Amino acid sequence: MLHAALLVLPLLGAFDDERFPLGEAHFEISATPEAQVEFDRGIVLLHHMTYEPARAAFEHVVELDPACAMGHFGIAMTYFQPLWPNRPSEGDMRVARAAVARARELGATDRERRFIEAVGAFFDDEDVGHGERLARWERAMEELHARIPGDHEAATLYALAHLSVAPASAEPMRHNRRAAAIVLAVHAENPRHPGAVHYLIHANDIRGRESEALDIVRSYADIAPDNPHALHMPTHIYTRLGDWPAVIAGNRKAASAALRTPTGENGEYVWDEFSHALEYQLYAYLQRGDDVLAGRVLARLRGAGPLMPTFKTAFNTSSMPARYALERRQWKEAAELTPRESDAVDWDRFAWPESITWFARGIGAARLGRHADAARAIERMGALEDSATQRDEPLFATQIRILRLGAEAWDAQSRGENELALTLMETAAALEYATPKPPATPAPTLPAFEMLGELLMELGSPEQAVFAFERSLEMYPNRFHSLLGASQAARARGDDERAKRYATELRRSTSPLSKRPALAARGETHDVLGAR
Repeated sequence: MLHAALLVLPLLGAFDDERFPLGEAHFEISATPEAQVEFDRGIVLLHHMTYEPARAAFEHVVELDPACAMGHFGIAMTYFQPLWPNRPSEGDMRVARAAVARARELGATDRERRFIEAVGAFFDDEDVGHGERLARWERAMEELHARIPGDHEAATLYALAHLSVAPASAEPMRHNRRAAAIVLAVHAENPRHPGAVHYLIHANDIRGRESEALDIVRSYADIAPDNPHALHMPTHIYTRLGDWPAVIAGNRKAASAALRTPTGENGEYVWDEFSHALEYQLYAYLQRGDDVLAGRVLARLRGAGPLMPTFKTAFNTSSMPARYALERRQWKEAAELTPRESDAVDWDRFAWPESITWFARGIGAARLGRHADAARAIERMGALEDSATQRDEPLFATQIRILRLGAEAWDAQSRGENELALTLMETAAALEYATPKPPATPAPTLPAFEMLGELLMELGSPEQAVFAFERSLEMYPNRFHSLLGASQAARARGDDERAKRYATELRRSTSPLSKRPALAARGETHDVLGAR
């Protein structure tokens, strides 16, 4: 067997031209030396969640050593993405089951057989929901890690599995702490293990852990300086910290790297890492008040070639136009957004992404007093919430419910039903606070506590509004409108010191190129939130 830490070669696009480091890992298997090298290559790519190149590497393992059971294990592992919202298609399930079956047929060591059975736990049986599949895989990986606690691959994959089953109804801190402890132990022995660093970032992508191990978080981009996902992942943490320049810089690099790596069977698609990086970049520009550069990012998305037909593509193509209109307080633009604008995806599969467009339409219509249009948007969000529930997507259904409640609240306020509006928005805020942010998005389309603060200002309650804006900033630091709202609410209640502090934070966070009218020449905030 080959015992070496590898610099692994990806398989697509620019990665064919020269060597790029992707980290160091060794997963010893029963295979020829050539197949072992290629298997380690696939494992490193798998830890980067670079699934198609990883699959190609594992397929090459099988070509190099037809008797290698673990090559088929690797192939099966690429057909589900534990932390992503993608679900394996029926065709994917058939291919993965065949790979598991072939792995079981071939000879394997006891250790290898346990890994094979663990992935089999996910794919076995046809009439099992996605959540239960993840739970089965997590239980199998927990047992495997307990049997061989010093095995880096058992440890990192168990940490990933443990994160994948964290509860969606409340902050899953216990799962995140457990996963972080496991991968930190691996990192202590191998600081360049991509799974240890990558999964630590996911473990820390939660309120209360965002400042943990920042040196390790930053190292991921250096471990794999041309892998789009590795370049992007630290920006999850930078977003939680409100470090907009770092978010922009990291995602510029990630988007460019993604364009150098086309995907699909024949390289026909733009990788969805491109659109994912663009959304984080656009979000950061909007929080800096740099609407011109945000608009250029949106134009770049719309001008891209054929996009991957995935959840992330659906999400980004719906979310980015909604953010661009809502953050600029362009209510008419928001009210007239086109649902299902992109023809790259099968929208019937993606209820939450579609609901974001309807949310923007509903908010825009409500703020303009177009009650019939708001009602149609709210009704459509209700239907999409039902669809997500029926598809066994409880987290997505909750996200849609939060959006629907926010739109209903603004519509009620515009009709003069202030008490109902306040009840609806408080319900949305409480639900959002109790629900973890999915990694598909940098932040809610509009945070419910921020909307609650603005609603309370409309209703003449600046004392309560201050606390709503501060709760929004606790969850999503350095948001432009939360800082602006906190300053305005504090001034309205006569707390000039607090008002000045938030105004100073807003100026510090905002781009010097910002043309937003909320920034006065003397550095104070005006009560300008756009047309109502």
